[in-house]
Parts: sequence; C-alpha cells; structure tokens
Amino acid sequence: MRIKRPDYKEATSIALEAERQMNYTLSLQVNDLSAFTIVRNIYECFRMLGDAILISKGIKSEDHIAPINELFKLNIKTQRSLRSIDNLRRLRHNINYYGYRPNLEEVKDAIEITKTCFDFLYKEALKKCQN
Repeated sequence: MRIKRPDYKEATSIALEAERQMNYTLSLQVNDLSAFTIVRNIYECFRMLGDAILISKGIKSEDHIAPINELFKLNIKTQRSLRSIDNLRRLRHNINYYGYRPNLEEVKDAIEITKTCFDFLYKEALKKCQN
C-alpha cells in the first residue's frame, strides 16, 4: 500500500461506478455463457467499494485483499456474513488465473451475496467517501 492524499472526489466516483456496474451486471441473463462475466463483475464491484474507502483515507492498494478487508471493517449487519465476499475473491481468482468456469449455483450464490450485502456496503462506503 502507498500513502497519498485523501481524494474524496475520486473515491466517490469509484463508489458510484461500482453501483452502476453492479446494476448492469445484475441485469444480465444468468446462463452458462454469462456466468463468467457475472461472477467477475460482482466481485469487482465489491472490490471497488473497498478501494473507494481506501482512497478516501489516502491509501492506494496494490492488491485485492486490502480493499476487501476494508469492507470487513464496516460495522454492518447483513443476512449473510461479509466474509462470503472473500469466497467471491477466491472464485474470481480461479476464473482469471486457472480458467475455472463457474457453475450456475455459484452464480446464484454470488447474486445472493450481492442482494444481501451490496446496498448496505455501498451506502456506508459512499458516506465514508463524502466526509
């Protein structure tokens, strides 16, 4: 990680784009062809929220673990554990680096994680970005 000046404008922009991309991703039809894209995009949107929080603190992350860990620090209660987002990180890693093809159950689980966690995290991240 690199320390730099907090950039609330950039952080807010990233959080807003994460929401926009998540809405688009959830509009895709779930099938074998879209599974790859849906899982990767869902994970990426969660990571973007974590990045936005870090940028608002003046921290530039050099990996995917720090942004996800930043989300875990938020005091949010959801129906699913926020730790399930780390499962998405591992799944995305397997997709990107090992050619893993997610099955429809994994896509449905990713969508469920999104529906139970994303809005809460988005609202909290946006608050932190606009301080």
